[in-house]
Amino acid sequence: MKRALLLGTGAGAALALAVYAQAPAPRADDAPVVRGVIQDSYGEAGRVKAPVANPQASPYAATAARRHPTRVLWGDMHVHSANSPDAFASGLRFTPEETFRIARGEAFVSASGLPAQLSRPMDFIVLSDHSEALGLVAQLAAGNAAFDADPTLRRWQQMIRAGGTEARAAMVEMITAQAKNAVPPAFQDPKVIGPIMQTVWQNFTAVADKYNEPGRFTALIGYEWTPQPGGDNLHRVVVFRDGKGKADQVLPFSSWNSEDPEQLWAWMGRYEAKTDGKILAIPHNQNLSNGRMFEPRTFTGGPLTRSYAEQRSRWEPIHEIVQMKGASESHPLMAPTDEFIDYGIVGWDQGNLTLTGSPLTKEMMPTTYYREGLKRGLEHQGTLEVNPFKFGVIGSSDAHNAFPSVEESNFFGKFPTQEPAPDRWEQVSSLGASKKQRFTWQDLAAGYAAIWATENTREAIWEAMMRKETYATSGTRLTVRFFGGYDFALADAKSSALAEVGYGRGVPMGGDLKPAPAGKAPTFLVAALKDPIGANLDRIQIVKGWVDATGKGQEKIYDVVWSGNRKPGANGKLPPVGDTVSVATATWSNSIGAPELSTVWKDPDFKPGQRAFYYARVIEIPTPTWLAYDQVRFGVKMAKDVPLKQQERAWTSPIWYSPPS
Repeated sequence: MKRALLLGTGAGAALALAVYAQAPAPRADDAPVVRGVIQDSYGEAGRVKAPVANPQASPYAATAARRHPTRVLWGDMHVHSANSPDAFASGLRFTPEETFRIARGEAFVSASGLPAQLSRPMDFIVLSDHSEALGLVAQLAAGNAAFDADPTLRRWQQMIRAGGTEARAAMVEMITAQAKNAVPPAFQDPKVIGPIMQTVWQNFTAVADKYNEPGRFTALIGYEWTPQPGGDNLHRVVVFRDGKGKADQVLPFSSWNSEDPEQLWAWMGRYEAKTDGKILAIPHNQNLSNGRMFEPRTFTGGPLTRSYAEQRSRWEPIHEIVQMKGASESHPLMAPTDEFIDYGIVGWDQGNLTLTGSPLTKEMMPTTYYREGLKRGLEHQGTLEVNPFKFGVIGSSDAHNAFPSVEESNFFGKFPTQEPAPDRWEQVSSLGASKKQRFTWQDLAAGYAAIWATENTREAIWEAMMRKETYATSGTRLTVRFFGGYDFALADAKSSALAEVGYGRGVPMGGDLKPAPAGKAPTFLVAALKDPIGANLDRIQIVKGWVDATGKGQEKIYDVVWSGNRKPGANGKLPPVGDTVSVATATWSNSIGAPELSTVWKDPDFKPGQRAFYYARVIEIPTPTWLAYDQVRFGVKMAKDVPLKQQERAWTSPIWYSPPS
């Protein structure tokens, strides 16, 4: 009962005031069977223990022989423990082992002293501690003599030991020092830090192997490479397919070695050559890059080449589109007719990560945001013959308190200093030049990485990311299927074997359409099923981008299926779904919307000679934000510009079309 109250789902749901502990939830693989148009089977809990001797003799042979994914896995590719310098300085003391246990669903006491538990365990996570100063701040605070001679480090040590606002000030100084290339020399001397970091890394990989349980919970080995030249966020999470035996053969590549992504890719290539292992990188939320994520030149200022495009496409198959630091799909100035594009924008479009340097201008936006990057990729493909920005998507949290809780009613914030408290909404989270500020109320309770993997293992999850069969959500666990082909019919959207049809006659999200047969246009099979404990669905949209006859990228958004009996108006826009949110009680009703939506859509504007991409965007009905829950829970009154309602969503990886060369 306590968990249901906290989640506040459905009509009449109450809010449990000032309570954060939740009753243990069943693991995902113990969940009740869900039958709908999305999944022809809900998936198996573990790996097959023994081969089927004669599949033809079994009435279940068709299911047993499937090679496509039958169950979506939920996880977070971007979580930090106390090994991250900024997390430790902000008060986090949870070890990698404790972080994995939290992700698996164990109850604990948070960094700020609150009882806490995920409402539903994760299927997988990447513990992505920063490679820069990996474990060093904990060593500094503990009094490691290797750092005694540096006055800046001694001052940071005193500030961290003092805790509170002083420790947070030390964290801000560390981030600023890195942005200005002014990190104290003792923190960059390989002779000093190398042995410390090697020990920290090898201890971490041992813990990851310990908690990796194939078929039930996947602990992926990874870390965060954190370049921020001038404060521009170019961070990547680096993810290994491998276990400790191979990962221990290297020390994570740091932006202190180089801030150039090409140098990271070269290091990744050396890792694979040395170990026969596999590795990939996931660029972070692009919204704080100040135009540098998709700039039309290399990091060092050279022109983009085919070799560059091939390298980037190989090493970076997916990007993070949403996390606590906002969303990166696009911006209202780039997409003024998109009524859903203002999600996760406020506060995050002022400038870069550190709010230093130039403010974000309209001229920077085409090389800053996700959808714009997809269009630029199509443009570059025309000259380079390879698309450098051909990436799928995930969401993740970037939690720096070891607790990736992104449900609105159970949101624990990004840092320990932003965990539930009456005044957390108005805290200044970052301060830059010209008195620019970001506040905690501008943080999102987001997001999740959803992965269509054939099983819950390191290998299967990594392979799914490489083929881009992934999608992102803002923190809801709604299930989405998206296929492209040329022969889907409307009846396929209601098939009890929708996935069989999708894989059999098309390609899934992340795939490439073959050249169009004469006289045919692409058709897309799309379906979504609500989060079992979440909100109903408003609509599904398909976003198309293409290159016109002049070589310029264009875009259009199509409402393809929606709930209720609404009809588009004279302007082509679909009326809003309605609003049942009670801000006064932080509740809503599923009396509007639909629990599932599906359709087949044919591109009415298709031209076989144009390069294009298509992705699905699924929009839920309005629900309260974490701020609305806090306002009721703590009996506070927030400023009028604080958002108390939102429409959560999912974004799929695109499907691409290229005409024959």
